[in-house]
Amino acid sequence: MKKLSLFLLATLFALGCSQKGDSTDSFDITKSKGPEAKMVKASERIDLENKGVGPISEVILAEAIDEKLARTGEGLYKTYCTICHKVDAKFIGPAPKGILERRTPEWIMNMILAPERMLRDDPLAKQLFIEFNGSPMANQGLSEEEARAVLEFFRTLE
Repeated sequence: MKKLSLFLLATLFALGCSQKGDSTDSFDITKSKGPEAKMVKASERIDLENKGVGPISEVILAEAIDEKLARTGEGLYKTYCTICHKVDAKFIGPAPKGILERRTPEWIMNMILAPERMLRDDPLAKQLFIEFNGSPMANQGLSEEEARAVLEFFRTLE
């Protein structure tokens, strides 16, 4: 009886292995899977409702760009921000070009002024932290006026 059982087991094994191909032949590593593959990156997501968390609750932007304020902001950006941000390309942090099409002015200023608090309490900031390989935004110690100038510079990048 044992010989018959071993014979049947060996036969089934041989039949299972003799089929052409196997179940992995149709596996496509590039094929997207499930809803997570369709998610938009945090840096590309548009959220014009979230004001973030921090000292800024309202920013009113004039229709026209304040060129003097923007030049001041450009200087601050070059001094404090270019180590991690390139104007129009992903670097250590996201590119600011077009940021006002994706974020509220309040969110941007809160991220500049209170990055630690934003990372702790703002879901979008947390997602950006993950997307950018765990690189937190550095607090540069800018004043509200300086952050506002940087925001005005960002308006010129649209």
